[in-house]
Amino acid sequence: MTEAATLSKTAPGAAVQHFDVIIVGAGISGIGSAYHLGAQRPGTTFTVLEALESFGGTWLTHTYPGIRSDSDLYTFGYRFKPWVGPPIATAAEILDYMGEVIAENDLARHIRYRRRIISASWSSADKLWTLEVAGPDGAERYTTNFLWMCQGYYRHAVGYTPDWPGMSDYKGRIVHPQTWPDDLDLKTKRVVVIGSGATAATLVPNIAGDCAHVTVLQRSPTYFVPGRNENELANVLRQLEIDETWIHEIVRRKVLFDQNEFTRRSVEEPEVVKAELLEGVKAFLGPDFDIKTHFTPRYRPWRQRIAFVPDGDLFQGIASGKASVVTDEIERFTETGLLLKSGETLDADVIVTATGFDLSVLGDIAFAVDGKPLDFAKTVTYRGMMFTGLPNLVWVFGYFRASWTLRADMIGDFVCRLLAHMEARGARQVEVALRPQDADMKIGEWIDPEDFNPGYLMRNMHLLPKAGDKPEWRHTQDYWTEKDLFPTLDLDDPAFRYS
Repeated sequence: MTEAATLSKTAPGAAVQHFDVIIVGAGISGIGSAYHLGAQRPGTTFTVLEALESFGGTWLTHTYPGIRSDSDLYTFGYRFKPWVGPPIATAAEILDYMGEVIAENDLARHIRYRRRIISASWSSADKLWTLEVAGPDGAERYTTNFLWMCQGYYRHAVGYTPDWPGMSDYKGRIVHPQTWPDDLDLKTKRVVVIGSGATAATLVPNIAGDCAHVTVLQRSPTYFVPGRNENELANVLRQLEIDETWIHEIVRRKVLFDQNEFTRRSVEEPEVVKAELLEGVKAFLGPDFDIKTHFTPRYRPWRQRIAFVPDGDLFQGIASGKASVVTDEIERFTETGLLLKSGETLDADVIVTATGFDLSVLGDIAFAVDGKPLDFAKTVTYRGMMFTGLPNLVWVFGYFRASWTLRADMIGDFVCRLLAHMEARGARQVEVALRPQDADMKIGEWIDPEDFNPGYLMRNMHLLPKAGDKPEWRHTQDYWTEKDLFPTLDLDDPAFRYS
């Protein structure tokens, strides 16, 4: 038990454990948030409740071959902890990095594993959240003044697989990368990987050497950026024996500068950027490969995530003949593989459905406010982190076009500043509410599909909060504006209601 916890009795034998703040989740966001809380508010009592057996989140649960980041670690890593490895890192390298953060900052004593939150109830009378938790030894109950939701945005237990006709007829094995089985042997097997995102791009080159052959089956192409898995600026700075803290900050700023320029060009000159991206693929596959069919997406760059392919390994596998790509749609599964809508058949011993995940809204926890069940989809978001009618709670939801952790760090500063502001005001409750000047504001979806439209969002948009057409009331996805804005947010703006 964390030393700072306090206990009270609500019934014979029932101990309620209280903390000033409870952080939900020990993934990349939760560990970073715990660091900020400990560093910026050393007198605040807190614990981190994690449903899994260890820290890491995605990097713990995903074990498929080659699992790696699709963001560079100079920006996916924390701002306070220099990254010294290759820009694109394996899950093991990221877990080691997170483990160092935990050890260096004495965070292990604050983390409680195998604690799955069943329900969270807010009482305006008591100014407290009460959490019912399934622990390793049975039911547990916690109370807290403030909930910091860092549980991620998808269901870890199972991935998303469409329900195709004939799946029960197939005699081979169907596997989702999110639940990769330990006993799967792909040696000499014919494998079809359905999907064309970052997971497929990672998996295929890492299994191609073992398989008899691996085929990427995609409904439509995706943009990729092939390149060397190293940062030349970092290499030069290390040759000059610059301190790693300086290297981390300098390289981080350069990467973010380049990303901002790339994002701007993707919107303002999409055809030029598109041509550049396709040239990068052609450099590996040669002039005779059918780039138009297999690697030319129908959407402009950056309407979906663009995966980095280190050293072009996916394209090297295709060029060598160990892997191939088919662009078509599935008519049905057969006993031996797949029948495509073109009439072509693909025989396979193993079919891997790299088809994404299901969104998890607030960790699928049953929330209630003053006894009334929360309908999250009826709330309006304040900058993608607080929600109308939901007191004393902040949710970390990162960026699509920049590294997730950039926003986790910024929200860490915001929460610590908000807690200090509440303390100074003598307030025990804060929530956000639309202001009089927002009365005629247009309310719409969480994100504009014309701006960003990955499948997992489009399938689950009805579960997410609403957004307004003012920047205060939406998740703008714009790190380059928010990095300067967040430190100056007026905590006495009428959008904040204290009591």
